[in-house]
Amino acid sequence: MKQVLPGLLFAALWASAAVATKFGVQSVHPLLLANVRFFIAGTGMLLFVYGVQRSKNVWPTAPEFRQLAVFSLLNTTIYLGAFVLALKQVSAGIGSLSTATNPLFITLLSALWLRRVPRWNETGGLLLGLVGVGIATYPLLQNSYATVEGLLILLVGTISISAATVYYASVEWRLPNLVINGWQVFLGALQLLPFTVLTAILDIDSFSTSHYDTRFWLSVFWLIVPVSVIALQLWFYLVRQDAIRASLWLFLCPVFGFAYSYLLMDEPITGYTIAGTALVIGGLWLGRKAQAK
Repeated sequence: MKQVLPGLLFAALWASAAVATKFGVQSVHPLLLANVRFFIAGTGMLLFVYGVQRSKNVWPTAPEFRQLAVFSLLNTTIYLGAFVLALKQVSAGIGSLSTATNPLFITLLSALWLRRVPRWNETGGLLLGLVGVGIATYPLLQNSYATVEGLLILLVGTISISAATVYYASVEWRLPNLVINGWQVFLGALQLLPFTVLTAILDIDSFSTSHYDTRFWLSVFWLIVPVSVIALQLWFYLVRQDAIRASLWLFLCPVFGFAYSYLLMDEPITGYTIAGTALVIGGLWLGRKAQAK
């Protein structure tokens, strides 16, 4: 029961990121949305820790800064940077469905991290999950709800956050969750900034048409408070309880995600959607079976 309520709340909030991002990228360039979100969220959490709580012995050491830099690069810069770029080209539902494949990549990367040959369950689960995403995506490609480029960007992000989870679980963290979260988001913003500036120079038209309207700021608020702060705190709690079981809560993300996208974005739910989601869940079952053994 220690994981049920936090797990359900995490899945519901984490899945909402796709719809919130989809709204935000309608107003500004995706990388601009990401950088504003990261800087505000990271600065806010660090100010709370060091200015309000005035916590002692929570300043990262040099080795811990290096660990945070690696974690932030994988978890924030690459994953969330790729995620916002992909959401410009794929539906919010597919964005949530891709999140559900993370446990499959986590299982496979964990095997490689331990330098052992992946079990057939692990490889089969990953392939089944990818086939499921392909089936769910097929009609969306035909109806301009997704592009191949967007799906490839999403794949890069999925692999990155899976690597981040494996790396996070391999480190014996001394720092509290909020400190880790604040620094990894802030450092992720710094690491993403050069790419945002370079993109602005090469594609100035996309940035010049940005609108900092109510939709943009509501999107930023939702991505910061419920997603970057609350959902990530819940995720860190779940991972510290049990990294493998924590990853299984991600399979609920497409359920919430498709519901949000259908109700708020008027995106279709078809037989392909249901069949593809079922295959992803089947792949998760195989992956869990491998871990149980």
